[in-house]
Amino acid sequence: MTSVPRTLIGSVVVAAATVIVWWVWLGRDTGYQIAADGTMSGPYTTAQVAGCILSMLVVLVVAVLSRVRPLAAAAAMTVAFTAAWTVRAATSDDPGLFLVGAILIFGGMAAGSTVVAMLTHLLGRRRSPVR
Repeated sequence: MTSVPRTLIGSVVVAAATVIVWWVWLGRDTGYQIAADGTMSGPYTTAQVAGCILSMLVVLVVAVLSRVRPLAAAAAMTVAFTAAWTVRAATSDDPGLFLVGAILIFGGMAAGSTVVAMLTHLLGRRRSPVR
């Protein structure tokens, strides 16, 4: 398979896997927790966010090691996660601040996924034999 179809198919797979990871870890949770002192937190717990991040890390590393272009994989993950989160937030956000969250998520996802993808690519090239 040539590089362009591999990257296109790989990007679609990364985007789909990202939405699935988001749904499994975060997408179904809309409840808030109230502590004994009356403080409210949520809807996500630290464990949920950590699990989501680690799962997306696996998806991205596997994609890049499978020779999906690193920037394409990072972009697919960023757009898919931001879109999934934004759609959910837009339908449940009363004050309308979801756009601020979407911008922050997009920036964080873009930076984090790009760094991880590029490091994985560089380390993967170092370890693979010359062809």
